[in-house]
Amino acid sequence: MRSYLELVRAPAALTALGDTLVGSAAPLRGRRLLLPAASAALYWAGMALNDWADRDLDAAERPERPIPSGRISPDAALATAVGLTAAGIGLAAAAGRNAVPLAVAVWAYDTVLKSTPAGPLAMAACRGLDVLLGGRAPLPAALVALHTLGVTALSRGEVHGTSPAVAKAVVGGTAVTAVAASAGGGRPAAVAAAAAYAVSVGRAQWAVVGDPSAARVRAATKAGIHGLVLLQSALARHGAAIALVLPLARALSRKVGPT
Repeated sequence: MRSYLELVRAPAALTALGDTLVGSAAPLRGRRLLLPAASAALYWAGMALNDWADRDLDAAERPERPIPSGRISPDAALATAVGLTAAGIGLAAAAGRNAVPLAVAVWAYDTVLKSTPAGPLAMAACRGLDVLLGGRAPLPAALVALHTLGVTALSRGEVHGTSPAVAKAVVGGTAVTAVAASAGGGRPAAVAAAAAYAVSVGRAQWAVVGDPSAARVRAATKAGIHGLVLLQSALARHGAAIALVLPLARALSRKVGPT
């Protein structure tokens, strides 16, 4: 079981639970409560598919991962991705929403686009579509996508490091996201959450400017993944409790890495 938890980066899916809350104009009730579960299932599907698609690369760069270490077979990882994708689409359908475009985007990213220059944009589109799964919220979806674009672009240096120029661009995007989230929310709680987001994520990313090593990039990527919870808290109209997910995500990430 631990190997499968590592395969899907299980605790990191906690950061996906708030996406549909951000995208919804009203509190989730009734069958719409299934939407966060759909987001988590599709997030896990993407992680399993990612490792299946990267199994040869991971054998050289990350031999400790579940597939190259032999703890999970490639076929089992692919079956996990297929099953979780079906579960995510089914849960969304039961909630009255169509998650097929999001599922297609996830599979396109992992199997075709990830290693191309369009990779970060494709990942950003996946996260934006997850927000839109909750309803019509173009600005919040765009801000979550911008955040994801920066985190994904920086994460490409997790093994070999990155460049100060990339780190500076990502920090700039985080600053724009924080200001827009603060202005868009308007509520004191939203402003506080946006400020906390800017400090926690921006500080880790700025450290990469001075030291663009792989270790710093991994730390900034982890901060970016967790910082999304604070951004969601700033953007959601009815999601004050979203921030409560952050301590749990951080605690669990010490047992199962989110990157």
